[in-house]
Amino acid sequence: MGAEILTHLLEAPFFLVTTLITCFLYFALRSNYVYLIDFACYLPADNLRVTISNFIEHLHLGGDFNTDCSEFQERVAERSGIGDEACMPIALHELPPGPSFKASLEEVEQVLFPIVEDLLSKHNISPKSIDILISNCSLFCPAPSITAMITNKFGFRSNIKSFSLSGMGCSAGLLSISLAKDLLKVHKNSLALVLSMEAISSNGYLGKTKSMLVTNTLFRMGGAAVLLSNKKHDEQRAKYKLLHLVRTHMGSDDRSYTSVIQQDDEDGFVGVSLSRSLLHVAGNALRTNISELGPLVLPYLEQLRYGWGVVHRKLWVAAGKRETHVPNFKKAFEHFCIHAGGRAVIDAVESNLKLQKEDGEASRMMLYRFGNTSSSSVWYELCYLEAKGAVKKGDRIWQIAFGSGFKCNSAVWKSISAPNPEERNAWSDRIHLYPVQTPIAP
Repeated sequence: MGAEILTHLLEAPFFLVTTLITCFLYFALRSNYVYLIDFACYLPADNLRVTISNFIEHLHLGGDFNTDCSEFQERVAERSGIGDEACMPIALHELPPGPSFKASLEEVEQVLFPIVEDLLSKHNISPKSIDILISNCSLFCPAPSITAMITNKFGFRSNIKSFSLSGMGCSAGLLSISLAKDLLKVHKNSLALVLSMEAISSNGYLGKTKSMLVTNTLFRMGGAAVLLSNKKHDEQRAKYKLLHLVRTHMGSDDRSYTSVIQQDDEDGFVGVSLSRSLLHVAGNALRTNISELGPLVLPYLEQLRYGWGVVHRKLWVAAGKRETHVPNFKKAFEHFCIHAGGRAVIDAVESNLKLQKEDGEASRMMLYRFGNTSSSSVWYELCYLEAKGAVKKGDRIWQIAFGSGFKCNSAVWKSISAPNPEERNAWSDRIHLYPVQTPIAP
């Protein structure tokens, strides 16, 4: 009996030490981060280009618009900041345009299939290895879903966790990253594939309400595929690490809710209306968003200045002194990817954040070459920075996206390693031509 007790006493420390070491290794090796292994952006073929002059010609020859509507869209297109290389799906090249459900399905396949194939083959990842699949496409929501189309094409597992998001607007790309982040927190040792695009083949507006005609001039085809992981060993091959993701939803305010809204016009034509208060609404959403993001990323001195500015504004509001100190976000970030919703959107964000023109270069060049590709625009901008060789190891990137609802979403990434600018991406074929001047038509 005494020998057995002695044996247990001798074994207890060993068992305890072994347990502690096992627990330590488990928590040490378990990743609490979300790693961005890589991403790919769709590059349309040159024959899908729609020059501004071609766009204007189609307006007048298509026969769907009266002269006033055609001339209005012509003026908007010439001032949009979109150049002659932005592309539209083949259905919108026809005269008259041939929008249809089938055309939208073909556009989804044309955009998403090649970038998913490229991303998986580049990193030698089997489709069976993908644990989470998320797609977002705001205005086109087929059945079976877009994630079902991808699963069928590539043969993903039967137990894959798939989600197809719709109606989320241009901010849905970062919203999808947020959903992936939350899922990766729960499901350890997992890979997530996020797909962002907007199908424009069948979503043109054919009425005469000017607030709904603007979207015809801004949106072009495009999409992005993003591969995420929470596996600790994937840090060695990942490009970026997700530091923060802040979402702001202003939908409780009627003015914000109706600033971007899909509806019928008086003649029964469906379109997306952009209100005159859109920039004001976006500014309010951005300020709300950065009030939460600022404390997470700004140096303490900048936080104190900003806090004092808010107090000062409230104390002196009666005297009409409404200026609030704008933090210097260049002390927190090396790069900015502002959603390329239009020239006015980029200008407004630069003004609100007191940024220089060079800080918005990626956004302006994205708008010029690819147009507004909705939720994927911030990925084309990061792609531009990589192709320029601008991203260095340790750099922090702020992606800012706006969308209907009204929403403002921010994602903050840290570069784990300097991306190779020689690596082929959607900008490689002509990055040497950028940046370009984008003159405004008189």
